[in-house]
Amino acid sequence: MRARLQALDRRFAWLSEGVDRSKALRLACVVLAHSGDSWFWLLGLGLLWWFGDAGWSQRALLMAVGILLTAAVVMAIKLTVRRSRPAGEWGRIYRSTDPHSFPSGHAARAMMLAVLGVAQGPPWFGIVLLVWAPLVGLARVVLGVHYPSDVVAGMVLGALMGGAVLAIF
Repeated sequence: MRARLQALDRRFAWLSEGVDRSKALRLACVVLAHSGDSWFWLLGLGLLWWFGDAGWSQRALLMAVGILLTAAVVMAIKLTVRRSRPAGEWGRIYRSTDPHSFPSGHAARAMMLAVLGVAQGPPWFGIVLLVWAPLVGLARVVLGVHYPSDVVAGMVLGALMGGAVLAIF
């Protein structure tokens, strides 16, 4: 199985080539990659829970619980699989605090949030998150902190976690 994933990842190695040639593309990828950070979402959701109306407070709480549950599942898988991140310079904080790449926690979190956004939010909110989620994963590949299969697995896991959170709560 691992050999098939590596072969698939090699076929998409071109995604991370050339990002350094365009400062605008690199900046867009950095912003997108960081936009999936859990601390950023938990801070924003905390503010939304505190200052939002009842509907947005409830959505914020559900999404925060989803982030925490998804993080636990992702970490358990990462510690079991222990796949090293691709070689590279960008993302030193990710490389030092979490050296394992499979599955992508950012992709899982983004897709889980998109599923919850579609199910619980107004239509515009769900659409924005559905467009944003794959861009987060793509940015992580382009910047070289994940292999494409890490992101695909993360997105599948995130969709499943979104469905589980909805079923539980």
